[in-house]
Amino acid sequence: MSTSVFSELADQLETILEGTLRREYVDGLTSASATLGDALGQLRQAMRTHTWSGAGRREVMAKAVHECDRSTSDEGFHALHDWDGIADHVNPEIIPVDVLDFVRRVRGGAQPDTAALSILIDYYFFHLLSLLALRAWDTDSPDDALGRVGTLVELLQGEYGSGQPFVSDPETLLLIATSHYEPDERGYDSLLDQVRELSPRRQLAVAVGHAASMGAHLRFGFQATYAHSTEAMRDDNVADYPWLHYAADVVLQEYERQTGGGDSGPPLGSVAEALFGSLTADTSSLLDSGPFRERLSPLWEPLRTAFAALEPLGDQYSPLSLFFNFSHNVLKGTIVDAVLRGDAWTVSFNDVLTGASGGISPLGSRTALAVTLMGYARRHPQRIRGQLMPVIVYDPAVGRTVHQGTMARLEAAIAL
Repeated sequence: MSTSVFSELADQLETILEGTLRREYVDGLTSASATLGDALGQLRQAMRTHTWSGAGRREVMAKAVHECDRSTSDEGFHALHDWDGIADHVNPEIIPVDVLDFVRRVRGGAQPDTAALSILIDYYFFHLLSLLALRAWDTDSPDDALGRVGTLVELLQGEYGSGQPFVSDPETLLLIATSHYEPDERGYDSLLDQVRELSPRRQLAVAVGHAASMGAHLRFGFQATYAHSTEAMRDDNVADYPWLHYAADVVLQEYERQTGGGDSGPPLGSVAEALFGSLTADTSSLLDSGPFRERLSPLWEPLRTAFAALEPLGDQYSPLSLFFNFSHNVLKGTIVDAVLRGDAWTVSFNDVLTGASGGISPLGSRTALAVTLMGYARRHPQRIRGQLMPVIVYDPAVGRTVHQGTMARLEAAIAL
């Protein structure tokens, strides 16, 4: 795909997101619709045709969106579409339309809801930005391209939006866009090679998000999918482990840099938290890498203190207590709940990946969201190993067990 297509879609998104088009579109829907279901029907058409009108403008993005989507699918990723595990195929509708259809079945008879419509529209544009982030390497400067996507994310979450935060940086878009089940996993290795071309600052942002999310994802797998079998988990997650090792390595490098007198970066507590999150995924796999263990060992005393402080205690939110199958399901659950209530959350996806050391939302809000998502997952379980199980779990007791077990394995390995 050419640089011109990236620029075309970025320009169209900027035109829409920087002004009042979204607000005027929602106002038009609510004034012309007798029920929320009627408004959602019109919104569905706009999403499927990628055509938006308002503020005296009409933007038709179908050509650029379809070209980006085709290129991304050719590389192995279905950024706009989810996988239907029961039917064993990629869903024909894009994810925002799937969510809209669900909301329409549940709330279609209600009065038009401005907040619900606004959040759904922003969720749609969030997915287009995720797709655009994956096309950054079609340009001459992926770093600059991701910077432009980051500006668009700020516009999406800015004054003309719904008030629903999604992510804190453009690098997290890469994580969400690729956190679906993919029957063809070749894209993960190629994308990792591309990420290694980014500047150190952008690589660190990628690594921090992946370290924390891989921890939660593989903790879920170990507990639920693989019945505490590390061997089975490794065999079934071949594409995940290079990303786990990459993320842990880059985050450890940042910890080394800062403790060695390097200039400012992310808060050191956040760096240590991300590093520990990666270690909870599969401690032995990371420590079996001799160079990684050798780099970790001389830092053990300050790290032991930092890691010990991460133990989930009391009612304070801890990402170590959160387990999930795929990152995008966490965000999807957040949006579904917000739309059903007609009220945006203040918690972004990045916020649930960190505790007191990072994030911008109150810890109590993160706990409330995690508990809400677990409740929804329990009401809509999936069949795993022949049993119905929730795919998002928030359990401080299990989080404490994970923390204590990881600390014990680290103590034993570094003492050798």
